[in-house]
Amino acid sequence: MFKLIGEREMEEKLSQDRKVLFTSLNRRIKSKAVLQAMQRVPRERFVPADVRASSYRDVPLPIGEGQTISQPYIVALITEALRLQPAGRVLEVGAGSGYQAAVLAEMVPQGNVVTVEIVRSLAQRARKTLGELGYENIVVEDATEELGCSKRGPYDAIAVSTAAPGLSQALVSQLAVGGRMVIPVGDLDQQELICVLRTGEGISVRYLGPCRFVPLIGREAFPS
Repeated sequence: MFKLIGEREMEEKLSQDRKVLFTSLNRRIKSKAVLQAMQRVPRERFVPADVRASSYRDVPLPIGEGQTISQPYIVALITEALRLQPAGRVLEVGAGSGYQAAVLAEMVPQGNVVTVEIVRSLAQRARKTLGELGYENIVVEDATEELGCSKRGPYDAIAVSTAAPGLSQALVSQLAVGGRMVIPVGDLDQQELICVLRTGEGISVRYLGPCRFVPLIGREAFPS
């Protein structure tokens, strides 16, 4: 038989797991600002009740509709690579539960975050959670046929939370000059996390390491 965890036991477990997680991230992530931003976001609010006990494990977790919330290390790595400024304009592709958007919003307190989601039920849930937590500088948009959200651009940074078969030119075009985009590119089994810098002459690319994301849906996606 499974033992039910009481609320007090749950809070103690989350607190202990949180300490272990951030001790580990502190050894791997250089930006203290990113780690502080992540510590201000209650990850347990962005996952379903049945996986809440695992909120601060350094693993991706299911959030329904075949989607996942990324592991904390990957969220930290993406956020660090974007080199966000307090007044930055940020686009996220693939809102999911809204967790990455919340971390991004913590990094741009005088700026704004636009996050798009193709699964309507997830978009609605993300809006509710982010609203309850008081994130007034985040807009959750339902995805359209267009990849991204050019009407609110250009952006100083773009975080792509779904895997693409190639570098998205539609998203590159939404970057401001000097802006950065982090996107997982590869096949369905494994991708490479890529950081793209848009310059006046074109783009430059930096590789951040292997990763695995759920696939992009819609334009510039994998063949169905």
